[in-house]
Amino acid sequence: MEKNQNFFTYTLPQGLRIVCASGQTDVVYMGIAVDAGTRHELPSESGMAHLTEHMSFKGTGRRSARQVISCLEGVGGELNAFTGKEETVYYCTALRQHLARAIDLLLDITLSSTYPQEELNREVEVVIDEIESYRDQPSELIYDEFESLMFPGHPLGRNILGDVDTLRTFRSEDIRQFTQRLYHPDRMVLYVLGDVKPERVVRLAEQTLARYNLSTTAGKLQYSHGGTGVFPREYCHITRERGTHQAHVIVGAQAFGGGDPRHLHMFLLSNMLGGPAMSSRLNLALRERNGLVYTVESSCVAYTDCGLWSVYYGCDAQDRARCRRLVAHELERLTDHAMPQRTLDAARRQLKGQIGISYDNFENVALGMAKRFLHYGTTLSREEFFARLDALTPEDLLSTAQTVFAPDRLLTLEYV
Repeated sequence: MEKNQNFFTYTLPQGLRIVCASGQTDVVYMGIAVDAGTRHELPSESGMAHLTEHMSFKGTGRRSARQVISCLEGVGGELNAFTGKEETVYYCTALRQHLARAIDLLLDITLSSTYPQEELNREVEVVIDEIESYRDQPSELIYDEFESLMFPGHPLGRNILGDVDTLRTFRSEDIRQFTQRLYHPDRMVLYVLGDVKPERVVRLAEQTLARYNLSTTAGKLQYSHGGTGVFPREYCHITRERGTHQAHVIVGAQAFGGGDPRHLHMFLLSNMLGGPAMSSRLNLALRERNGLVYTVESSCVAYTDCGLWSVYYGCDAQDRARCRRLVAHELERLTDHAMPQRTLDAARRQLKGQIGISYDNFENVALGMAKRFLHYGTTLSREEFFARLDALTPEDLLSTAQTVFAPDRLLTLEYV
């Protein structure tokens, strides 16, 4: 067992990786992160990763669907899951005296789910209802279309929920083939944050895994990212007639993967532009000074080998051109010359405070730890993150801004 500051890591003989972090709380935040997301689907499997997540709650070789649901709820705990482009995460919270129960349940639903056809037929319709609900939310739908334009013809551009017609063709055997390919212990991370001994976590995981007849391990899959991120001028601005009361606009570009040092540059730049603070540059420019928008936000998403940066806002249709000019002006401020050191110091101080406060949310801290260890095999403490942030220079941010915010990389999508 290895210890790195507050983290303990261990790999079982079956390949299951374990990462633990201490937390002064009687509640344990834990789960299993699986290296199986939308980008791992075959072309004929659109929506399979997300549907598998749903179906993993519908019964195992040892538990009925009702028993899966009540196993932790019966002692006051919670069980949930989500699917991303690169992973599926099954997570739970429970009092620490129920640690053994939680580990047993998590490994059961990820390694022994049965995916009954009758349940599958019902769950497909549930997912289709979820898809339809997003079509009524243009502020959500625009992000999905934007990703599909950024990564055309690539799984990263595929909607996580899948395609209605394809979903209705799936059978139990299709899900079993998907999980046989991807749901192996060596593609999983068991993560635990709480006031528990890591040695006990390892022992419980060993005992639970011994119950399963595990097939040959799968190993890491190889894949390429979605493209260059450079668009022809005639393709860089797209307007869709949606008949919405408000215009919805998103502008952005491909960026950097989580393992690229420049992702940290983009993270800070994005926070300066449109982070949660009311003092963010775009909030001041579009809302506070001009009253053009209610919401404007900048986000930066990192996959393992590439990333995506975007700015979203909603405005009156007649204000679109003015908003675009204001956004362009703020981008130019970051690309024309290096920011003063005092500006960087203030932005860095603000981000450190936001990150520090976020550490009070144990569940999000645990999820971040799990995803990092799953994809990069490393952990990153708050102190290590702050040290990397302290090392940034104005020239670093200028170079990254000039790369990502270059006009031939920007794509604008509007719903009107």
